[in-house]
Order: sequence, then C-alpha cells, then structure tokens
Amino acid sequence: MIKHGFIKLSNDMKKVLLTIAVAVVAVLGTNAQNDMKQKEIKQTAGHDALGVFAPEFAHLNDDILFGEVWNRQDELSLHDRSLVTVLSLMAQGLTDSSLQYHLQSAKANGVTRQEISEIITHAAFYCGWPKAWAVFRMAKDVWGDKPQTREEFEKSTDYPIGNPNDAYAKYFIGQSYTAAMDAENGGPVNVTFEPGCRNNWHVHHDAVQVLICVAGRGWYQEWGKEPVEMTPGTVIAIPKETKHWHGAAKDSWFQHLTYHANVGKNASNEWLEPVTDEVYGKLK
Repeated sequence: MIKHGFIKLSNDMKKVLLTIAVAVVAVLGTNAQNDMKQKEIKQTAGHDALGVFAPEFAHLNDDILFGEVWNRQDELSLHDRSLVTVLSLMAQGLTDSSLQYHLQSAKANGVTRQEISEIITHAAFYCGWPKAWAVFRMAKDVWGDKPQTREEFEKSTDYPIGNPNDAYAKYFIGQSYTAAMDAENGGPVNVTFEPGCRNNWHVHHDAVQVLICVAGRGWYQEWGKEPVEMTPGTVIAIPKETKHWHGAAKDSWFQHLTYHANVGKNASNEWLEPVTDEVYGKLK
C-alpha cells in the first residue's frame, strides 16, 4: 500500500511510477520473505516445570502451542504472532512473567520500539488506560530508549542490508549500506541508513529518482521546502534537476529501495554540500 506520494509530475507519469513502485514492493517483498530462513520455535518450559506433575499440559504447551501453532509461519509471521499475543495478554490485564516473556520474544521477532509503543497506545483506548501503563512499564525495560542494534533491525525487515556503502561514503554523514537486489536487470538498489545517517544535498540531472521506503523511518527534503517523513509504504518521485537529500531519523534505522525512471541521454548525479546539523537537528 502506498502511504504517501510526493510527486510533481504529469498525471500519466505519476500513474506509471506508482504502478511500478507497487509492483516492485510486492514482488521484491515476496521474494525477500521467501528467501528468509524461518526461525523454528522450540519450547521446553512446559516439560521443565510440569513434565512430571502435568505431562499432558506440558505436551500441549511445548509441542502443540509452540511446536505447531507458533511454527505456522507461512500463515502468520512470528512478528505478527508476537503482536497478537502481547495484545491478548494486555486485554486480559495479565502483566506477569508470561507477558515479560512474550515482550522479549516480540523484540527478538523484529517488533520495533516504535511499533510496540504505537500498538500499546492504540490498544489503550480499547483495553483500558491502566493496562497500557502496566504494559508500557514492562515494554520500556525490554526495548529501552536506545535505537535498534543492527541485529535487531535485520529481524524487523525482509530486505537485505548489504555491504557498507564505501564508494559513496564521502557523500554521507554516518554509515550507510547498499544491496544491489536485481539492479543488474534494471531492478532497484536497496539503501540502508543507520540512525542519524543522511546523504548530502544532491541533484539528479535528466532522470527521475524514485524512493520506496520499506523499513524504519526517515526523511526526504527538497531545497527550500519542508521535510517529508518516510515510513514503510511511502513513495517519492523526485523530479529532474531538484536539489534534495534523504536519510534516517535520529532514533531509527531507515531502508528504501531506489531506482531511476525517465532517464535521458545526459543523466548524471551531482553531489553538493552536506546537510548541516542545524537543518537535521530540527527533525524529530
């Protein structure tokens, strides 16, 4: 789903680019998910605690609930199962060790700090404000206030981080990575920005650059205009000869696919001055 389009082109070109963007996200997202090795859930808590006293319950807990239901990952990902479980426990007002376990599992299954915060906030209106406070206290201990580590971010995205973007490092503040994806066959390149990383102001001559956010949170800004927040599903087509920059939010990794459209014979990229701390520091 396209969440936001910041496009200043003819209506026909807009439709073409958005159609391509949707197809790219759908196809590459599916391929990335298919290529990911699924994590098999194995549980022994039931047998460890109740194997002698209640062996059938231990079997149902370890072998059926976790061994079979949680491993139906083709039907529902571990990420989404974790969210459903946390919300179910929150709705019941259960804030014991079981919720603590499932919050830790949610983080391990790629649920981000931003996601869990927004989900608890939303559920508070349906489950109750005191329950939200109780869950937030536990969630804050699990996620903390620091941005995701690389390992945590990798679990939250279906797209590869790739290799350090050494070839263009001098045009970036902070660390970025690139993964060619299917670029050799005309497909996009995936660019990943660590928290706080952004590229310099630059201009694409005689070509339209398309950005498709697939993970994390970042920013796009044209010279003299207000910045645009980018979250998964945001698609931006950057008109030719437009001075701009893009990069991660201070507290979040950011990942976007990028490719060029309407490429002319004189296509080139002109790198300009860095984005100052004064400009970047105003962004939340």
